[in-house]
Amino acid sequence: MSLFQPALFVKYLLSFDYFQAALTTLWISLAALVLGLAVGLVLAIARDTKLPLLRSAVFVYLWLFRGTPVLLQIVFAFNVLPSFGVVLPGFACAVLALGLNEGAYIAEIFRSGISAIGVGQRDAAKALGLTEWRTMRLVILPQALRVVIPPVGNQFISMLKLSALVSVIGVQELLLVADHAAASNFRYFEAFAAAGLYYIALTTLFMTVQHRIEKALGRRQGATHGAPAETGVGPS
Repeated sequence: MSLFQPALFVKYLLSFDYFQAALTTLWISLAALVLGLAVGLVLAIARDTKLPLLRSAVFVYLWLFRGTPVLLQIVFAFNVLPSFGVVLPGFACAVLALGLNEGAYIAEIFRSGISAIGVGQRDAAKALGLTEWRTMRLVILPQALRVVIPPVGNQFISMLKLSALVSVIGVQELLLVADHAAASNFRYFEAFAAAGLYYIALTTLFMTVQHRIEKALGRRQGATHGAPAETGVGPS
C-alpha cells in the first residue's frame, strides 16, 4: 500500500462532506468572534470604570475563563448546562463556549487599545463638555479600533484552529469529518491532509481580509492627518 494516494486526497478535498464541515467551522468561528467582541468590549469598558464591584466581577470572569481549558468549557456547556435546565444544540454550545472564552482574551486586547489612547484625548473631550460615555464612544473607541485589529485578527485565527475541539460534542466540523473519513478505510494521511488544507485556506482568507481592513484604516488615518487645517481666513 502506497504511503499517499493523490486520488483519494482529491476525492476528500472535493467532497461535499468536507465542504459542509468547512462552512460549519467558519460559521462557528465567525459567530464566536462576534460574541467574543461584544463580551470583550463590555468587559474592557467595565474594567475601566470606577465601580469596585463591577471591576471585581470582571476580574472573576477573566480569572475563570482564562484559568480553565477551553475544552472543559465546551464540555461544560454541552453536558452540565442541561442540569440547570439550559439545553442547547451542539452548534450553540460551541459558539457559546468559544465566544465566552474569546471574550476574556479580547477584553485584554481592548483594554490595551483603550490604554494606548493618551489621557490628553479624554481631557480635551471633557473640556468640550462630552460625557464619559460619549467620550468613550466618539473619541476613544474609534482610535483604539486601529490598535486592536491586528491582535484581534491573530486571536480569531487561533480560535479558528481551536474550533476543532468542538468535535468532542459531536459537531460536524472539519476534524470530526476527517476522523470519520479516515476511520472508514484507515487512510489517515489523505483524510487529515485534506482537512489541513481547508484550515489553511480559511486562515489565509481571514488574513487577507484582516490585511485589507488594516490598509483601509491606515489610508483613512493618513488622509485625516494629511488634510489641510482650516484657517478661517478668507481670500484677500
